[in-house]
Amino acid sequence: MGLTLSHEMLNLSLRDPLVIARSEHGAGRTVTTVVVELRDERFPGVVGLGEGYPDRFYGETPGTMAAVIPFLLDQVGDLGEHLLDVTAARSRLEHIADRWRADLRWNGAAKCALDIALHDFAAKVLGLPVHRLLGLSADIPPTDFTLGLDVPAVVAERAVRAARFPALKIKLGGPEDLETLRAVRGVYGGPLRVDANTGWTRDDAERLLPELIELGVELIEQPFRAEAHRDLAWLQERSRLPIVADESAVTIDDLDGLVGIVAGVNVKLAKCGGVGPAKRMLERARELGFRTFLGCMEETSVGIAASAAVASLAEWVDLDGNLLLADDPFHGLELDDDCRWRLGQQPGLGLQRRLP
Repeated sequence: MGLTLSHEMLNLSLRDPLVIARSEHGAGRTVTTVVVELRDERFPGVVGLGEGYPDRFYGETPGTMAAVIPFLLDQVGDLGEHLLDVTAARSRLEHIADRWRADLRWNGAAKCALDIALHDFAAKVLGLPVHRLLGLSADIPPTDFTLGLDVPAVVAERAVRAARFPALKIKLGGPEDLETLRAVRGVYGGPLRVDANTGWTRDDAERLLPELIELGVELIEQPFRAEAHRDLAWLQERSRLPIVADESAVTIDDLDGLVGIVAGVNVKLAKCGGVGPAKRMLERARELGFRTFLGCMEETSVGIAASAAVASLAEWVDLDGNLLLADDPFHGLELDDDCRWRLGQQPGLGLQRRLP
């Protein structure tokens, strides 16, 4: 007896192309993610769902995930004996994440898939939603909606379709950044968050910064290369807008080195290793005085529901990955009228697989 895990690679189409500054040629139309299912014979009918999004930028592919997951599963031990109460379950899940962190520096997506599945499984056994297993609130900020790189008129048309969202996140790092923002501002009056995905130079930032302020931009995410801390600090010193690190802030171990460099950090489950590590990374970021942004990849509702479970720790939320998909293979996660993900009382993540 013991835990068994199956995994499935999903190739999913996007509703609209999502191109970013570091996209490969031809990318942005489909995405690949990995969904796992966790079972234990002692708990018949209980299935823990998890998801990890392998991003080549962080050195991960479905193949690397498949290679690493068995090693991670071996470190879990007997989870069932720790599912007698919330305190014991929470302690065990934190212990597992600590072992993974000590034994394996990277492979965040592989850790994420199994960590989410463990939390979903434990919460279902205990009859609790995941956010309550974590001791967190269901009161979370609304999500923004992301628009990828394209010609300005096309981005503006997509902004019109996304007008119900309280903020828009605009991907920049192309030749028409300013024209794109002006076109979006012409059709949308809410806050704009810009994300250059490491695509700017200092000259770009210096030229664009006054215009961003005039156009009502709320924050600037990762304008420079991940390792360009001097450039990030240079821009933050000159900007009254918060600079938010994303590619520079992969795990909790990166936070101390960003103090005094940027104002905020973007935490993503697929980078840091799952829902448990994201909770602790967000808590540590707040302790260090960072403003907190909770982001996502182009994930199904599994990854987004797990992210929403820790969203009460974030000031800004960008959890729209499942909304970008043409067809989400899971259901059960719903937006309210204010574009906040509803965290109900169903055990675990509260999701079911759609029937074919």
